[in-house]
Amino acid sequence: MDRRVAVPFPPQRIVSLVPSQTELLFDLGLAGRVVGVTKFCVHPASARQSATVVGGTKNFDFEKIAALQPDLIIGNKEENYQEGIEQLAARYPVWLSDISNLPEALDMIRRVGLLAGRKDAGDALAADIGASFTALAAPATEPVPVAYFIWRKPYMVAAAGTFIDDMLARTGLCNVFGHLGRYPEITAEQLRQAAPRQILLSSEPYPFSEKHIAEFRQICPTAQLRIVDGELFSWYGSRLRASAEYFRQLQVQE
Repeated sequence: MDRRVAVPFPPQRIVSLVPSQTELLFDLGLAGRVVGVTKFCVHPASARQSATVVGGTKNFDFEKIAALQPDLIIGNKEENYQEGIEQLAARYPVWLSDISNLPEALDMIRRVGLLAGRKDAGDALAADIGASFTALAAPATEPVPVAYFIWRKPYMVAAAGTFIDDMLARTGLCNVFGHLGRYPEITAEQLRQAAPRQILLSSEPYPFSEKHIAEFRQICPTAQLRIVDGELFSWYGSRLRASAEYFRQLQVQE
């Protein structure tokens, strides 16, 4: 983000405003120093019991955060909201990530490790994840045209410039909405004309399930429809340790 942030080292009272980065902090061995998390920080399961819940990713409870007296707040440009981050940054050290691809995610993991006094653990984790993706060879065939849905009513997809789009490409998939930016709304007719060979329905943020497959089959009757684990496509912290193997399994099922 090109911002200068002064943080006491090592920080002892950390508030995390991003679920994937909360999980990363715990996996780096910092559970005892994480004092605040969001209501969406579901991994690890103990996070919301051991730390105070300080609202959502886009609606912070400023009074609860103030009571925690954090010496470091960790957020993300996309997942949090500018007004709230600016209000917090006026009082506390706030470190933001800005991630749209795997190299940026690995850099974030290393930086958080360094920032929190767990440099070796962060470096090792980033190296392991990087190696797992290096071993994920793209299929020898042409990339499979795919549409990745994140929302229903209105339909919304992941498009260019998103972390999900980068994950799709690394899996050997070609995003049929890659000419659009970020998370556009699309119509059923746009989907029909795009004619993807695969339609991936993410488990989050909208909880797509088997009951939604029929409506997409009506639009694209020849497309292969799948419910996929949205966390493994969009969480850019330590959960990436499982992503490459998951993508490999998806390739086998094509």
